Amino acid sequence: MKKLVKMILAGTMTFSLVACSGGGNNSGGNSGSNANENDSELVKAAKEEGELVVYGSCEEEYLAAACEHFEELYGIKVQYQRLSTGEVQAKIEEENGNPSGDVWFGGTTDPYNMAASKGLLEAYEPENASHLIDDAYRDKDGYWFGIYKGILGFMVNKDELDRKGLEKPADWKDLLDEKYKGLIWLSNYNTAGTAKLVINTMIQKYGHDEGIQYLVDLDKNIQVYTKSGSGPSKNVGTGECVIGIGFLHDGITQIVDNGYGNIELIIPSTGTSYEVGATAIFKGAKHPNAAKLWIEYALSPECVELAAKNGSYQFLVLDNAKQPDVAEEFGLDPNNVMKYDFEDAKQNTEKYITEVMNALGGGDDRFKTE
Repeated sequence: MKKLVKMILAGTMTFSLVACSGGGNNSGGNSGSNANENDSELVKAAKEEGELVVYGSCEEEYLAAACEHFEELYGIKVQYQRLSTGEVQAKIEEENGNPSGDVWFGGTTDPYNMAASKGLLEAYEPENASHLIDDAYRDKDGYWFGIYKGILGFMVNKDELDRKGLEKPADWKDLLDEKYKGLIWLSNYNTAGTAKLVINTMIQKYGHDEGIQYLVDLDKNIQVYTKSGSGPSKNVGTGECVIGIGFLHDGITQIVDNGYGNIELIIPSTGTSYEVGATAIFKGAKHPNAAKLWIEYALSPECVELAAKNGSYQFLVLDNAKQPDVAEEFGLDPNNVMKYDFEDAKQNTEKYITEVMNALGGGDDRFKTE
């Protein structure tokens, strides 16, 4: 049934910018912080604006569900577009303070931090931020707020490894073995927040020079760099990709929703890092009150619990939201991760990307973006 729903959703999302359906009836809401908001000044001001444009970097099924539910709750017309975090970052940089979107939803925070450092995000202090379980899940200046947490790791096709007579990789440095040449997929450093996180993880784990050298050595075994961070996971089950580097909740989606029991999830033995999926307001948003209301909504159980109902099994970072049981069933522990230096990532990600691309000789056709 979920596959059928996904096919229907996919068919309705052929335009680059889609207006959410939902009829605009204001059903109120009986859970989270939305129950008593119908009379608030923010809701009234948002309804007067009447529209909201969302750029989403989470998976499209979750994005659609969140946007449609927001429209149902408040009667505000929502348009949304699914783009990788790198694509959103590039788009708002080009628009330079005159954004065509109002808010950003989902996707790892490294591109958010890069945008914030260039003055492209609007600071806001939502009431619902009080439900974040730790200050690590927000920008200290209020430029972004976390909605979920995802663990970085490997997804492997067990059948293909058996057919080739290969053992599964257990740790990061195992991926450098020449026996895996042409079998590994990773996302594109220029377009995907996941890949930016990989850069920062390797530099924080091994040190600056050794971390960059690791990525140069890894490149020798990479077959494909995908535009989006979830790209590798979507090709592991079919065997087109034998080893995918990405967020393990994307692998759970392929196993649980798409029936690929041949996928195994691997947490690197010497440790790994994690993403904080975020939400933020663009500086110069055309619908500022609707944008603020979106942030309040995005930090509510009503929004974040839609993820697990729509094939996204990240851990949630709100104290009043129910965690997806399936993530724990796969043995994933959201606290069993290295301490990620968000401040270093905020200050240096752009520089690190340039250094990695230069070390790779400027890249090749695999890194080209349209």
